[in-house]
Amino acid sequence: MRFMSDEDLAEVMERERELQTAAVRADKERLTELLAPDFEEIGASGRVWDFESILEMLLDEDDETSDIEVHELTGRAIADDVVILRWQSVRGDRRVHRTSLWRRRPEGWRLVHHQGTPAL
Repeated sequence: MRFMSDEDLAEVMERERELQTAAVRADKERLTELLAPDFEEIGASGRVWDFESILEMLLDEDDETSDIEVHELTGRAIADDVVILRWQSVRGDRRVHRTSLWRRRPEGWRLVHHQGTPAL
């Protein structure tokens, strides 16, 4: 096991922010570096996504799609190689509570699970 450092947490938070940019969401190579092969998401819509379906959806987003604003990003280690992040996304007038689970793999930090819940 490896000790979780402040630099590890900062790296994971930066990767989360990176995933919310339109440029990365349109970059298949970078997405496959950030998302784990066993990735799963329960979206704010209630839809369940896996690695293949989320890649397809992200790569099909409109070229005019804006970045997703990241607010109140916090994180903590829940195991030596696992970080959980909590934050709020804002895109247009839609605000969503989000939770992301990142796992360190030999090739680096990968997002393995994401959940979105509409904010009331």
